[in-house]
Amino acid sequence: MNIVDSVLERAKTKVQNKVQATIPLDRQVKAAHLMEKAKRFVGKGEPLIFTERPIPDAADVPLTELDVSNPFLFRQGKWHSYFKRLREEAPVHYLANSAFGPFWSVTRYEDILAVDTNPAIFSAEPYIILGHAPINVEMFIAMDPPAHDVQRKAVQGVVAPRNLKEMESLIRQRIQDVLDNLPTDQPFDWVERVSKEVTGRMLATLLDFPYDERHKLVYWSDTISGTAEATGGTTHQDEFYEATGDLARNFMALWHDKAARRERGEAPGFDLITLMQTSEDTKDLINRPMEFLGNLTLLIVGGNDTTRNSMSGGVVALHQNPDQFEKLKADPSLITNMVSEIIRWQTPLAYMRRVAKEDVHFGGQFIRKGDKVVMWYASGNRDERQFENPDAFIIDRPNARNHMSFGFGVHRCMGNRLAEMQLRILWEELLARFDKIEVIGEPGYVQSNFVKGYEKMLVQLTPKSTD
Repeated sequence: MNIVDSVLERAKTKVQNKVQATIPLDRQVKAAHLMEKAKRFVGKGEPLIFTERPIPDAADVPLTELDVSNPFLFRQGKWHSYFKRLREEAPVHYLANSAFGPFWSVTRYEDILAVDTNPAIFSAEPYIILGHAPINVEMFIAMDPPAHDVQRKAVQGVVAPRNLKEMESLIRQRIQDVLDNLPTDQPFDWVERVSKEVTGRMLATLLDFPYDERHKLVYWSDTISGTAEATGGTTHQDEFYEATGDLARNFMALWHDKAARRERGEAPGFDLITLMQTSEDTKDLINRPMEFLGNLTLLIVGGNDTTRNSMSGGVVALHQNPDQFEKLKADPSLITNMVSEIIRWQTPLAYMRRVAKEDVHFGGQFIRKGDKVVMWYASGNRDERQFENPDAFIIDRPNARNHMSFGFGVHRCMGNRLAEMQLRILWEELLARFDKIEVIGEPGYVQSNFVKGYEKMLVQLTPKSTD
């Protein structure tokens, strides 16, 4: 881009921001919704719908047609064999036809690392999902440096080591409260009663969101990240727009309320909203509506899916590997390493997408400028070249911390230490209370090619003997 084009682009952005700033964000969402309905009415832009069918074995599909974007791949348990075949036969694999368009799959650990740490060639813009969002919003996880660095810096202080240490006692109190109110010796839904509840409480704390309305945060996260167009999920577009508009109204009100309280002399807190309001680079974020909405959505979804599905995944892993549970009970000091192994074994977010900024030779393939490149973390975490016996769950695995679930480079998950702390405290408190944690029946899995998680999971707890 030459100097003239750059000046014109900045001027255009400035005008767009000024226009957008005059229209309340929830009305902009409503307008986008009405436009989408109009498209459907005239027969254009019909919502994408996925119908579940049995997925054939990987060995029965021609290599060029192996589609790991199928949103039922994880639910049907076929992902192990599909990714294993790609790692062995086509570690940089091109799929010409999918519901999300053509894309490259990168499936080996070292190749994923190479893509993730090279933002000069592989761009995170405009999306990090395989498909596309119904609304074009801006979020720093889908920005390249330097714009990414500026916005991330504004909020990363909330998870700085000093602040995490101060939050530890609060996290423990809230986890204790959740666990102390669970039924014993009868099945209950772990996802609803524990994973969602603990996550909702933590999100409300980080965002200074009304505590008694915390369940909205989990609902918004699930709904907004679960559209068929984006990730192959089940969210209808009408539901997406309604949830997005509701999120926008709530956080606009929270932003203005917190600003007014600070003007009246209230000491600033150390939550994400306050940090954005007091940062020179994001203090006017409310006047950049799509950026405001995008980054709030990112913080909510990022704080929901990773921790929540690892909380459920750890229970599944230990249930399927009772010898590891016995090892843990015999030596609780293994909890910290086990947390890393849970996050590796579960890989709660299956991938991140990049776009090639230029023609590039990579992994023996020629990737053209503009091609979508998908880094499959779920595959990298099961790469035999990096992890010995990778499909096994081993709580004292020596290199468990080398998992790639948090990404690498400039986009490495900002909340990784907070997620690890929550999981560590959860298992410390579980071991203090329960002798058995049994999964009853088969868990219900999320329909998605992005979120590798659980919809429902019946669990029965046996309390520790008081003798």
